[in-house]
Amino acid sequence: MADSRRGQGRVDYLRLSITDRCNLRCTYCMPPEGVPARSHSEILSYEELAAFARVAAGVGISKVRITGGEPLVRLGCADFVGMLSRTSGVRDISLTTNGLLLPRYAADLAANGLHRVNISLDSLDAERFGRITRGGDVEAALAGLDAAFSAGFSPVKVNTLLLPGVEEELDAFVALIREYDVHVRFIEFMPLDRRVAGGEELGGEGRLLSAGDILSRLAREYDVVGSDGPYGHGPARYWKVAGARGSIGFIAGVSGHFCDSCNRLRLTADGRLRTCLFSGRETDVRPLLADPGALRDAIETAVAGKTFDRCAEGLANDRAMSQIGG
Repeated sequence: MADSRRGQGRVDYLRLSITDRCNLRCTYCMPPEGVPARSHSEILSYEELAAFARVAAGVGISKVRITGGEPLVRLGCADFVGMLSRTSGVRDISLTTNGLLLPRYAADLAANGLHRVNISLDSLDAERFGRITRGGDVEAALAGLDAAFSAGFSPVKVNTLLLPGVEEELDAFVALIREYDVHVRFIEFMPLDRRVAGGEELGGEGRLLSAGDILSRLAREYDVVGSDGPYGHGPARYWKVAGARGSIGFIAGVSGHFCDSCNRLRLTADGRLRTCLFSGRETDVRPLLADPGALRDAIETAVAGKTFDRCAEGLANDRAMSQIGG
């Protein structure tokens, strides 16, 4: 039943969180003190995560994205990529990272079978980046971008949240895609937890920006044309800027949500299966990992109950983004 369909959607994509820890404290993701610490025994082992992936692949999951928190703060991530690459049915393995540890790990990740990376980079301005991340160094993040290209990942994508102030950096992001064959995706901010992300914390006053706001500005200031985008573009819609090597994309998850074609499942680092980012509905699958038949039934039941409509979920989310896996 993992091939249940609504619209054009097929549930074939798993976002697999391996940790809720992070080496940054981004204002929209977690409180300044971080999330409550979990003991080692509360987090799924790599063997348990791989066991889930094997069963999920048997019911239609072919794409796996490793997330966190920051996945590279967990030791052995590259070896875990190798475990996934040997999983029958898994054809694409990607990773979302803030990039800070890529100079250390990119080569090993590539050698173990990682295909591509998305780097979260919400600002190219040092002061603003430091404010959003509560102390991060934008130059370290850009070193991660260089490491991604050196390791041969393709495509390389940059995820940029549409937080107040980013519109003033449009020229800088256009310069980035002219220098690199990178695909910058502006993503509408989806407020899951107001305890984490208050208006002031987000870095400015006023309403949140929409994809249309930035696209209108881009079209006014640059010669742009629609593009098919890179492999694995998902819900993003891309535009090429004249003379640029890369592209700019937009993910309008709020102003133009794409629930009907959602193809995702999420597994949290503590073993909770989720079918919707916005829902508090979870299935504890950790007790089932030793029983592939029961686990398969649980996955199929979860998919069969997937509403493909976040408004229909009707359950409040009580986790910070870092605890869900994004």
